[in-house]
Amino acid sequence: MSRYFTEDHEWVDVDGETATVGITEYAQSQLGDIVFVETPDEGKSFAKGDDAAVVESVKAASDVYAPVSGTVIEGNASLTDNPALVNEDPEGEGWFFKLTLADADELESLMDEAAYADFTSKL
Repeated sequence: MSRYFTEDHEWVDVDGETATVGITEYAQSQLGDIVFVETPDEGKSFAKGDDAAVVESVKAASDVYAPVSGTVIEGNASLTDNPALVNEDPEGEGWFFKLTLADADELESLMDEAAYADFTSKL
């Protein structure tokens, strides 16, 4: 499994043709306590960069963008009842949605973990 990151602070784990998407530890720390998450419905298709989900915290509401193009195969239903999972485990159990990759070549434009760490160190 490979993990990629965007400049909008989403992460993507890729396993075959399935990509799992969430927000990074950095993003959740900037948002503060998460109070609401809206994940996309199964079957919805996104182009890279489309608004895919919504996250609201005590500080702000923010869109979560599709880091790659694809079709949603599952939203994380656990976030409906427990949005704080994003704060507790943003890069694990706090994932937002899974999709089937439409174009795996889009992953090449994303950052690896070292590049993302360098990116956030300059913010």
